[in-house]
Amino acid sequence: MIDDISPAAAWAAVSDRPNAHLVDVRTPMEWEHIGVPDLSGAGRTLVRDSWQLPPAGQVNPDFLTTLEQAGIGKTDEIYFICRSGARSMAAAHAAYDAGYHNVFNVADGFEGPEDATGSRGRLAGWQASELPWTRG
Repeated sequence: MIDDISPAAAWAAVSDRPNAHLVDVRTPMEWEHIGVPDLSGAGRTLVRDSWQLPPAGQVNPDFLTTLEQAGIGKTDEIYFICRSGARSMAAAHAAYDAGYHNVFNVADGFEGPEDATGSRGRLAGWQASELPWTRG
């Protein structure tokens, strides 16, 4: 029901289509300390909307409200991204259930899986795809 989309395909969609939005569902600490996709080169703004809230990781009760406040329409395309693709898939399902039916999960997320040294951002995901990003 929810398709996994490569980071490059998500970047292309957000760059080319005005009704496509990239929504980062990680936490403010992740945005600040790890970085975020930089959509400025496409003349777009990243939507930051945490799916889970620290410290306990409960689902953000304002998640859908934030999508609405960001001006995302029910027929717009929404590309959800997190660290590795799990939270963003859960967020995509919640959005779908709320009537947003053009939703996608960015496969491998922003950082992707750990490499042999335990580091992320090198094997797959937004960073490893060398797409634009910046510190939070």
